[in-house]
Amino acid sequence: MKKAKEFLLAVLAVFLIPCLACGAEEITVSAAASLTNAMTKAGQSFEKANPDIKVIFNFASSGALQQQISNGAPVDVFASADQKTMDMLEAEKLILPQTRKNFVKNTLVLAAPADAALTVKSPEDLKQSGIKKIALGNPETVPAGRYARESLTGYGLWDVLADRFIYANSVRQVLDYLIRGEVDTGFVYSTDAVVGGDRIKVLLEMGKHKPIIYPIALVSASGKKETGLRFTDFILSDAGQAVFAEFGFSRPE
Repeated sequence: MKKAKEFLLAVLAVFLIPCLACGAEEITVSAAASLTNAMTKAGQSFEKANPDIKVIFNFASSGALQQQISNGAPVDVFASADQKTMDMLEAEKLILPQTRKNFVKNTLVLAAPADAALTVKSPEDLKQSGIKKIALGNPETVPAGRYARESLTGYGLWDVLADRFIYANSVRQVLDYLIRGEVDTGFVYSTDAVVGGDRIKVLLEMGKHKPIIYPIALVSASGKKETGLRFTDFILSDAGQAVFAEFGFSRPE
């Protein structure tokens, strides 16, 4: 009898314990591709502190995510890699402007595969004949690509190098090209270089572009605004910022 009771309790535990998590409220967070690693870990920390909430992430280029939200995708929170993309959604009244906050800062770097035999000490060195393929995000949809275009234009190199550009759908695709050695150089964020580890090397930190400040905001159509605010508050908190610092992000000034 005792064994039967213990068996019954064990069976109930198998079925009932997972159901405690089944009751968690889900929120969808669309975030820039460059945030993938840091935001995933921040989400895990948030869920640990808020077991009643489950965060579903959607990572892509900021422009692609902006288009999804414009087309009615069910999103609760949006985190962009640039201000322009968030401005576009605000102009369409698709985010709540009072919830818009800047939460991290990044830098743009020129990188190469780890085994590349290149000597690049200034942007001008990109003109050398040995550099035939330069990867960057599509400036129309990828903020990192826009920053790269702005930077190269500032150095007077955009038109000069135009026939060497390999456009990518996200900054993480540029990172993949570099890791696989499919391009000679590429423009990524310093945080992506951290993810690349010893598979790539940073050649230069780029200048002559707007500060790279990431904003986060609630999507107007969200039916879970209170929960979304709990998430954004965590991202802005010391605990949330500590996670992003692990991946090379800094607080915006």
